[in-house]
Amino acid sequence: MANVSHRGDITSHPDVHEMRARYARMLGGRDVALVDGPVFLLGLYCAASPWILHYSASQPALATHNLIMGIAIGLLALGFTSAPERMYGLSWAMCALGIWMIIAPWIVGSSPDTGVVISNIIIGALAIILGLMCAGTAAKSAPMP
Repeated sequence: MANVSHRGDITSHPDVHEMRARYARMLGGRDVALVDGPVFLLGLYCAASPWILHYSASQPALATHNLIMGIAIGLLALGFTSAPERMYGLSWAMCALGIWMIIAPWIVGSSPDTGVVISNIIIGALAIILGLMCAGTAAKSAPMP
């Protein structure tokens, strides 16, 4: 029986070149770890913010809105992680979601208080910044024609 518990150097493995090439293709040459985690956490906070800041009862429409937007941001983060070569084209959608999050309290909400407005502005600004980082990462690693 083969000893598979040895965790030494794999440079002598016969398929090392193929394994490295497949790993590079999987990552698509992009630095996915830099932005995917913060994007997911931003989506999680956006979805939970109505209950964290206690405005789910006073602003039910905005609470539902933030829950849906948080789920959308979280799904984008999962997509960036699982299929970066396909999903980084949606980086600009993150920026659009961020702009919408900034103006949503006045459009979706009804007389939102300062805490709600500041929370949405922060979420929106971070979504814009992270979207630009995703777009920059995708543009940096895109193959030149």
